[in-house]
Amino acid sequence: MKNLHAILLALLLAGCATVNKMETGPQNIGERLVVTLEGAWNHVSTPAIGPGQVWTMEGLPVDQLRIYAGVKDGEPIARGEANDQPINFRASMQPQDIVAMFESMLSRGGSTFKLDKLEPWSFAGEKGFRFEFTFTRKIDGVVNSGVGYGTVSKGELFTLLYAAPRLGFFGRHKASVEQIARSARFKA
Repeated sequence: MKNLHAILLALLLAGCATVNKMETGPQNIGERLVVTLEGAWNHVSTPAIGPGQVWTMEGLPVDQLRIYAGVKDGEPIARGEANDQPINFRASMQPQDIVAMFESMLSRGGSTFKLDKLEPWSFAGEKGFRFEFTFTRKIDGVVNSGVGYGTVSKGELFTLLYAAPRLGFFGRHKASVEQIARSARFKA
């Protein structure tokens, strides 16, 4: 995780990343997913992020909303260091397996992850799941709270994963993230 933060910061400073302000209203995410935004989110694009989109309210070191829309069977959810094993989605995964996959991603580099809650939840009008978690970044010892929402539809993964420092930032944007999750729908 330390290396990922350093790479993202270096890319942003080097101009290899772009930041676009997201407009309030419906947003197409990938080929099938639409969410509705309320508020001033920023979409960060950089090759280091991987297959998902990353949005932020406060800036990447503070908060991240990762959106995975249409990850196919066998595709990775995260790019790692050259010697890291890829973390790949499998269409047969159950909710607890998907959470474990994200745990692997977030705990790379020595950060710690704790699942606080996993429950059924309707996502984009389909049977899905919601989970809450805590993770502590090894790089700075900051304790982050997080929430995830998702479903597997037609063998593809659709997930929102939000995390921010527990003190101050997580509570500030949690309701906005839940609104985005509740607005998710698949295109006809």
